[in-house]
Amino acid sequence: MHLILTGATGLVGSACLHHLLHAKNVEKLSILSRRPVPMAEGNPKAQVIIHKDYLNYPEDLLAQLKGAEGCIWAQGVSSVGVSKADYIAITVDYPLAAAKAFSGLSSPFKFVYVSGGGATTTPSMMTPMFGTVKGQAETALLKLSKDDPRFCPYLVRLGYVDPSHHPEIQAFIPAQDGISKKAAKFMAPAIMAVFKDMRTPTENVGQVLSDLAVGDGAPIQGKGVHSEGRTLENSAFRRLAGL
Repeated sequence: MHLILTGATGLVGSACLHHLLHAKNVEKLSILSRRPVPMAEGNPKAQVIIHKDYLNYPEDLLAQLKGAEGCIWAQGVSSVGVSKADYIAITVDYPLAAAKAFSGLSSPFKFVYVSGGGATTTPSMMTPMFGTVKGQAETALLKLSKDDPRFCPYLVRLGYVDPSHHPEIQAFIPAQDGISKKAAKFMAPAIMAVFKDMRTPTENVGQVLSDLAVGDGAPIQGKGVHSEGRTLENSAFRRLAGL
């Protein structure tokens, strides 16, 4: 199978990339990236396509993606340190533009969108900005699936993404800034000890998201799943991962 991956140099994207490069059911991997992707260098199944305008997908680019049956959209940024306008563009506008462009590549086309815990499609005055904006992206992708039956989204609300037991990706993931590093040092022990269901181990991320992308596009069943089988809470992710 031919899959597309974005965000391959980030934390979640690195976890996905490591799995996909070794997955026997993925014969070709097209990586859209603003810069080279060191982990993919020398791997014959990976083609890295340097792409800088995530609002536009010209015909020559789509020709390189021809035959792709799914995409893992792991591109994203923290809401801290960017303007609200930039955060909305990266979180909502970029994946929606890609989804519209990719949906004609195959039928069905599976689009696995990496959302996050706290995202909601019914925000209140107390909802943080990132949760509202992630929810806007989810709403837009769900609407697209109603308008275009070929398009099969999975919106995966990952929890605390923990790479501490995944040595294979350590050399490739971005270094944390001082504030993030201190926050992680404070939060990790509590999550490990008390809030285990919030933990999202990176060593399982690639497998679960890849399975969704290579599957038949059918709705997911079970606890922690809603929006007619399209939105998966972290509890559903953990269940699919066998945790």
